[in-house]
Amino acid sequence: MRHLLTLLCLLLALPVAGVLAAWLGLDAQALDTLVHQASTVLPGYIGQSTVLTVGVALGVMALGTATAAAVTLFDFPGRRVFEWALLLPLAMPAYVLAYAMTDALQPSGLLQGWLRAQTGATGALWPDVRSLGGAVALFVLTLYPYVYLLARAALGERAAQLLEAARLLGAGLRRRIVAVALPLARPAITAGVALAVMETLADYGVGAYFGLTTFSTGIFKAWLVMDDRVAAAQLASLLLAVVAGLLWVEKRAQRRLRFGTSRQGGGAAEAQPQRLRGHAAVAAIVVCALPVLLGFVLPVGWLLWMLLQEVRYAEFGLPLDRFAGWAWASFRLAAMAALLATALALALGFALRPVGGVRRGLLVPAAGLLSLGYAVPGTVLAVGVLAPVGLIQATWPGAPATALVTGTVFGVMAAYLSRFSAVALQSVQAGYARISPNVDETARLLGAGRWRVFGRLHLPLLRRSALAAGLLVFVDVMKELPATLMLRPFGSDTLAVVAHNFARDERLGEAALPSLAIVAVGLIPVLLLSAAMRGGGRD
Repeated sequence: MRHLLTLLCLLLALPVAGVLAAWLGLDAQALDTLVHQASTVLPGYIGQSTVLTVGVALGVMALGTATAAAVTLFDFPGRRVFEWALLLPLAMPAYVLAYAMTDALQPSGLLQGWLRAQTGATGALWPDVRSLGGAVALFVLTLYPYVYLLARAALGERAAQLLEAARLLGAGLRRRIVAVALPLARPAITAGVALAVMETLADYGVGAYFGLTTFSTGIFKAWLVMDDRVAAAQLASLLLAVVAGLLWVEKRAQRRLRFGTSRQGGGAAEAQPQRLRGHAAVAAIVVCALPVLLGFVLPVGWLLWMLLQEVRYAEFGLPLDRFAGWAWASFRLAAMAALLATALALALGFALRPVGGVRRGLLVPAAGLLSLGYAVPGTVLAVGVLAPVGLIQATWPGAPATALVTGTVFGVMAAYLSRFSAVALQSVQAGYARISPNVDETARLLGAGRWRVFGRLHLPLLRRSALAAGLLVFVDVMKELPATLMLRPFGSDTLAVVAHNFARDERLGEAALPSLAIVAVGLIPVLLLSAAMRGGGRD
């Protein structure tokens, strides 16, 4: 069983190897392609991707840290509501927010038309949302919760006590925050920024809809528009190198997230958040309310308005039968991926459990290699799945392996499992961390075999962890766009693909329904996470 799991992990890590293998066949033609890219499109990809990621990094750092500090270190009206409401933008995919905000804020839209009528102004009242700056703002609004979550957890450990000690030593409020709170949260902020930047680099929907020339859009164009496998793989490998560097930064920051959690003598209860009044309280409310309003409440409200307008004025009516087909395709793919990823995670978690002196051999590095998949963009994984197919077709025309992967559920599942198995494995391993090794040893002393221990003891104890793992994978697959767009079976469009296609054709009213469905599904883990954080705060 251990050898089978090792082989499966290595197979699921093949897409990354498929991208890197493109450099092994670097012949004269491939070298010419690389030189041509370097002199034409590559500077644009590097320039726009750099500006985008730097802007997002600075934005999520500022917004995530400010909101985390506000709800953790201070007390003001509405603080308890903002603690969970600030998580809501996590449910909003960036490409869905782009569709809603473009329709709401465009010069010919209802909002600008009403403002021009009221003020007598002419022309556009603000810059076009569909721009590089607009993309930065949208990513900041949807990705700041990564920094908010980690910074809030870091500040919640000991920040209140240390700030109280600094106050007793005579330090002012500004100095307490700059010299005590921010250094305490720096590793968490770094980790959150790295996660947000990786998500930005992985995006395809916003870049394609806004007409940006980023690495993700370039990979997609090279493969499906220009039909250039070598160019796509080369671009994918460059993006993979950047993501690997960011992943190293994130892992290093995570290792530094070590704070004293001991609460002896009731010190935590004595150090309360500082009460804000007057202008300071208003400022805290504004800082916390704006990202919630702009990143969730207003976009959802606008999508609902667009949907109602579509139902009211469209002559053909709402295509509920077609919507049911898209929803079923999304549900089927997401459910299959969730079941397979959860089953794999349970088997891996059991095999990796360090009890009983079981030799794990290559399974540990193989599982570690699989865990890197979540940081790999969907476009890279799609190219990694298809790149070996191109090599097989070139050397063996008509090979059956090509029909098995290209445009089939098998190929889509390979990409999904390569990327999202890490999410399920992390949840299952967190569940295993709460099961004492003494349970296994006691069962073995009573004569129970390994599989009986797994079935009779571990599975009941891991039920909640397995459910959480499946739910997280399900939601991630529902929102996944680039890999699905490149690998999906013919005639099997998902909600994400349909929303993207409608928005690309400027049919934003029809894109509202699938977009709202994606947001509704994404709310499930956000609400569960919010409940878990509130529960943790009461312990």
